[in-house]
Amino acid sequence: MVKIIVHVVANSAKSEVIMISDNEFKVKVDKVPEKGKANKRLIEILSDYFNISKKDIEILHGQTSSKKLVEIKNV
Repeated sequence: MVKIIVHVVANSAKSEVIMISDNEFKVKVDKVPEKGKANKRLIEILSDYFNISKKDIEILHGQTSSKKLVEIKNV
């Protein structure tokens, strides 16, 4: 289990993951931050990036913020 800090840039032209440090990432999300759309897309992007199931990713803090604490299991 790993906890990472994620800085989300919502409503971007394309989705992208940029590693800032071992436990900090900037993630550009191509969805708007309303009704959980950007958070759902964030989990999909991280799932693809780490090659794990979406159910192994959980947003612990920052559901309504651009800075989030995310827990990743089975890495």
